[in-house]
Amino acid sequence: QVQLVESGGALVQPGGSLRLSCAASGNIFSPYVMSWYRQAPGKQREFVATITSRDTTYYEDSVKGRFTISRDNAKNTSYLQMNSLKPEDTAVYYCNVVTGGLHFWGQGTQVTVSS
Repeated sequence: QVQLVESGGALVQPGGSLRLSCAASGNIFSPYVMSWYRQAPGKQREFVATITSRDTTYYEDSVKGRFTISRDNAKNTSYLQMNSLKPEDTAVYYCNVVTGGLHFWGQGTQVTVSS
């Protein structure tokens, strides 16, 4: 089993920044992919960003140029730096890890962008 713990969610004003963290523990086997998804009220969960074991990154179009995903392999931790936040970024953000062909999810952290 793999346990994921997200942190960093908060209430922030439009234009502000936040950094989310996802710490993974348990039976993690390299290589593994770390990703972030989000789910807004009344909407389906959607992909935000991913980073491979070789640090290749992919982003959903609406966050390109504003969000940056990174990882610290020594700590089994991924980060999502979110800049220029917009009200439409409001959602519960979930960490995802794929290892050994299995998907694992965190419990989510709330990000609210509002004045």
